[in-house]
Amino acid sequence: MKLKKILYLTYDGLTDPLGQSQILPYLKGLAGYGYNFTILSFEKKAKFNKGKELIKKLTAESSIEWVALPFSERPPLISKFYDAIQMKKKAEALHLKNKYDMIHCRSYIAADVGLYLKKKYGVKFFFDMRGFWADEKKDGSWNVSNPFYKLVYNYYKKRETLFLKNADQVVILTHAGKNEMMSWDSVEKNTPVAVIPCCADINHFTLTSLAQKIHGRNLLGIDPESLLVSYLGSIGTWYMLDEMIDLFARIKIKYTGAKFLILTHSSIPMIYERVAAKNLSIEDFIIKEASRNEVPIFIKASDINISFIKPLYSKISSSPTKLAEVLSMGIPVIVNNGVGDVKEIVTEARAGFVLENFDAKSLDEAVETIPDLMQLDSLKIRESVTKTYSLTNGIISYLACYKNLIS
Repeated sequence: MKLKKILYLTYDGLTDPLGQSQILPYLKGLAGYGYNFTILSFEKKAKFNKGKELIKKLTAESSIEWVALPFSERPPLISKFYDAIQMKKKAEALHLKNKYDMIHCRSYIAADVGLYLKKKYGVKFFFDMRGFWADEKKDGSWNVSNPFYKLVYNYYKKRETLFLKNADQVVILTHAGKNEMMSWDSVEKNTPVAVIPCCADINHFTLTSLAQKIHGRNLLGIDPESLLVSYLGSIGTWYMLDEMIDLFARIKIKYTGAKFLILTHSSIPMIYERVAAKNLSIEDFIIKEASRNEVPIFIKASDINISFIKPLYSKISSSPTKLAEVLSMGIPVIVNNGVGDVKEIVTEARAGFVLENFDAKSLDEAVETIPDLMQLDSLKIRESVTKTYSLTNGIISYLACYKNLIS
């Protein structure tokens, strides 16, 4: 049987941590079901030079063709339009050469190209919208009181309408996001819309054992009896560092030996500056970068993981990858409401405490729940979340969409 050929377009790089956790594992899994992939991605120079050999090896294992274009960083925003033009040119050239059965577009910049190829060549258009990208930019870095950013925002909202009206398949990350989106006039009610959250590789993020916890603490130089709170991921824009530090300060009052581990690729000096500004001892913070392989080793040293994300409109459609990863390791969490399906996930799994707001009373309530959180059954936490958020189930969900379009 002739293999179905798919061009996967992404503005995120495969050498980025996101590419290695939320793009490549899915496509390697789908390739095993008989799909022939070409991935066109945009790579940041430093990460590309450091990680290109690994990605070449991983893609070759599944007979995936990888085409990498350079990611432009200057000038801001304008460079994105330049990259979009380069994506369109390269994608069209690849399609003329390979005659793809479907264009799988990750988010909006890629979707512009997918829509163009559908209209010109009749190829199937798979809009993997993820979240409300234009609204995320508006909530984050695009100040729409500036006429230029308002123009760009309005442009992408109009494009969003066209993507949704013309897509052969839409994928969104959360049920909350889907419910909101289905109220929009731009959504054709007969367009297939699937909810596929950010999943975790449960074979990589395995259940935490006592031996692994002790090993992680030995590597970090942390007393076995100390309460260790952890945070995993980026700092800035959406992630509420000040509020997480405020919670830790309150934890420190009750648990005097507590330490806060932060694994991040964000600016470490900036985080220490914020800690110092709150008159907390930097000795109580362990802030470091970690590779994908190192993340579970260090996070497994922790007793509780916290993650606060701004509950903005665009976050209705967000599915934090870190939540699936941490819960797969059986570690209880303290999180906030107003972000995708987070409250429902944590509540149903009985996996932690959900803050409704960030006032002193709510933070103190979170501290008071710590003894109960420490008693939660880690195996039950893992089993509850892996039913929906395992990488295997994510691949099967995408497979069902693929079969409907190009079986």
